[in-house]
Amino acid sequence: MTGAAPAATTSSWLREQQQRLKARSMSSFLSTPLYGGAVVCDIPEKFADVSKLRQVPDNQEVWIDEDGFTSIIFDVTERVGEPGRGSEIDGRAITTHLQELLGSGIDGVKIWNTAETEFSLLESKYPAYTLIATQTPKLSQSRERSSAPDFTAIIMTLLRLEKYKTDILITINVPHIQGEYNEEDVDLQLGKQGKLIGDAVEYSARIWKSFKIKDWDLFVIDD
Repeated sequence: MTGAAPAATTSSWLREQQQRLKARSMSSFLSTPLYGGAVVCDIPEKFADVSKLRQVPDNQEVWIDEDGFTSIIFDVTERVGEPGRGSEIDGRAITTHLQELLGSGIDGVKIWNTAETEFSLLESKYPAYTLIATQTPKLSQSRERSSAPDFTAIIMTLLRLEKYKTDILITINVPHIQGEYNEEDVDLQLGKQGKLIGDAVEYSARIWKSFKIKDWDLFVIDD
């Protein structure tokens, strides 16, 4: 795994993305209950609830683009790492979650940006970080499956609820399959995101602004 340091202390990158979104926001969103209504946030209108198609673990909410391949996964999981907060502790935590998510595929990952994130509707300022990464499959894997993506962009947000021994992960996976995107539009080294990643950044920003916890009994309290 290569890329940016996992514990950035500036949100300048996120501010830049949000400024871009103000000029191009065109997606429609719906306020959507998650986890039986314990959590509410805005989800793109064109995304479908995967639990209506197949079984999803109780600690997850999975939504998929009905017109494409992008997915949004909410995951309420046990807190990882040492006690306390700070860019180093929380940066290591989000890297740990990324490694656990990708397993052996972590070798093909490059982290491009990591930045602090703010959830506007949460009463307390809980630590939160977002990273953007890309995962490129091994060449042999790409050849085995004609539908294998050239790469998958990953936008992962970590919200840390230390009091509740809980980490909330919000992961947007954006497969880039040959023929389904314009290769010339994407070059993260030059800051060119392309439409699919740009849309995913918009989805993330909308979730940060609308995410609200209505029932804290969803989590375990650290006595």
